Amino acid sequence: MNSKQKPQPEQQPMDPAAMAKLYADIAEKSGALLSKFMTRVAGQGMPEMKDELGIAKAFFEAWGQVFADPMRMAELQMKLWQDYLSLWQNSMLKMMGQVSAPVAEPHKTDRRFRHDDWESNFLYDYVKQSYLIAARHLHHSLARVDGLDDKTAKKVDFYTRQYIDALSPSNFLLTNPEALRETVNSGGQNLIKGLNNLLEDLSRGDGEQLKVRMTDSEAFSLGGNLAMTRGKVVFQNDIMQLIQYEPLTEKVHATPLLIIPPWINKFYILDMRENNSFVRWAVEQGHTVFIISWVNPDENLAHKGFDDYLTEGSLAALDVIRDITGEAQANVIGYCLGGTLLACTMAWLAAQKQQRISSATFFVTMIDFERPGELEVFIDEQQISALEKKMQKRGYLEGSEMATTFNMLRANDLIWSFVVNNYLLGRDPFPFDLLHWNGDSTRMPAAMHSFYLRNLYLKNLLREPGGITLAGTPIDITQSKIPAYFLSTVEDHIAPWQSTYAGARLLKGPVRFVLGGSGHIAGVINPPAVGKYGYWTHSKLPAKPEDWLASAKQHAGSWWTDWSQWVSGHAGAQIAPRVPGKGKYKALEDAPGSYVKRRIG
Repeated sequence: MNSKQKPQPEQQPMDPAAMAKLYADIAEKSGALLSKFMTRVAGQGMPEMKDELGIAKAFFEAWGQVFADPMRMAELQMKLWQDYLSLWQNSMLKMMGQVSAPVAEPHKTDRRFRHDDWESNFLYDYVKQSYLIAARHLHHSLARVDGLDDKTAKKVDFYTRQYIDALSPSNFLLTNPEALRETVNSGGQNLIKGLNNLLEDLSRGDGEQLKVRMTDSEAFSLGGNLAMTRGKVVFQNDIMQLIQYEPLTEKVHATPLLIIPPWINKFYILDMRENNSFVRWAVEQGHTVFIISWVNPDENLAHKGFDDYLTEGSLAALDVIRDITGEAQANVIGYCLGGTLLACTMAWLAAQKQQRISSATFFVTMIDFERPGELEVFIDEQQISALEKKMQKRGYLEGSEMATTFNMLRANDLIWSFVVNNYLLGRDPFPFDLLHWNGDSTRMPAAMHSFYLRNLYLKNLLREPGGITLAGTPIDITQSKIPAYFLSTVEDHIAPWQSTYAGARLLKGPVRFVLGGSGHIAGVINPPAVGKYGYWTHSKLPAKPEDWLASAKQHAGSWWTDWSQWVSGHAGAQIAPRVPGKGKYKALEDAPGSYVKRRIG
């Protein structure tokens, strides 16, 4: 057995009664889905075919440019045939027992071809390399087309990769050696179970979309084995609950710490389990920690705009914290979109001549949206207008739609691997806390999300002095002189570090920019005890991010310790700990509160 493989438990014949029940479940789910489909067609007719994402238009332009250059087309075809000829020759040598170097190999991080048969079996090795050759040439043919505008070229590149990933031989039974072995060993039971899993996922999507299960969510409970740090909800309004955590040290820093998570996801990514909870770790460092838990909105909150997330979110939290602690200022952390709100809060306070924030920490946050990474393919006038029409009908953006967008950025890992596991292999998803959080999606009010997409992503107005007006006040982020700590990650596909770096340079106060290893989640949730990834630091902010990295100093371990040293300089004297719920604001309920427990689907 190859070292890359894990031994699978021996398949046991299914009990006849269990098999009969499985067939009955399949029949029942199939009938229910068919009934829903027929009812929907009878009431609404067949759905109209639209190109709301502009994909067809983009590919029409791309292929038009390809065919307009017959010399380049001939060159591409010649290179393709040369690669296939090399593959055929090498395969013949391999079949005769000779060693030959592969013509095409998967990337070292590509987990689709880990099964030993992809290398040891002649046929599967040939299928794998044939696919990789075709994928490479198709991608190069369309990714390097001259004559396309930048947005169209990026859209073609992105959706070409989606098409290539979907057609991987690992996604099909007859060309997946692991799935075929499982079918033979189980007598086809895996396919029956896979069909049942498929119907169950279709049922969860009400027959209109496929909601692929990524994990066993029944294995997790908030306040049980996730979001376990002890605390109290000390305040709530329509859009958030404010949690204050119980102290774990004999003395605490005088300046409290407020964490603003993104409302695209739920806050407990920062408080998963005891050994990887940033919240608990910050409490152990002697901080009085507060965190915002955003509501999971429905149509009744459709009118809530970005202004409301400022006034009823970050500003309201700062007011309550001041009343509880008696401190005029707080250290504030913003994660992703929560960091964007933090930047808006800083600019608004600067315009009001209020000093409410002692220091600001940004986790993987964009302020300048000129280069938003691969999310840019979803941001243009056509797509935003189509999305606004959907949101107007419901009053919110459905959380699963946003989750699908983010999953597409890593389709092989977050979509197709589960298609193979759940449907071809017929296995139940493994209980994984991070994937449970990833699937615990939240809605967003229509007014807020439309403002956010148009003014920040599409028009990039936050970097413009007076470009955005919030709560009646034009804001200018360049007027903020608050000391700031920017944490970005080198493999971030949602907030590319070069883009977050541009935002860091907009601030006029002292800025410490730190680049962590890994990506948008793992690079942030990186406790010191694990000792993974490392990070880079630099005392200056040169104009180009590449110049920053070229002369940055690399450190082993987690950036958490670096941040702790930095923030301690803004945390004040050591005082007696504060107990949540003992002052003006009484405890409403135990952490993690009720808002975070509102699930979708």
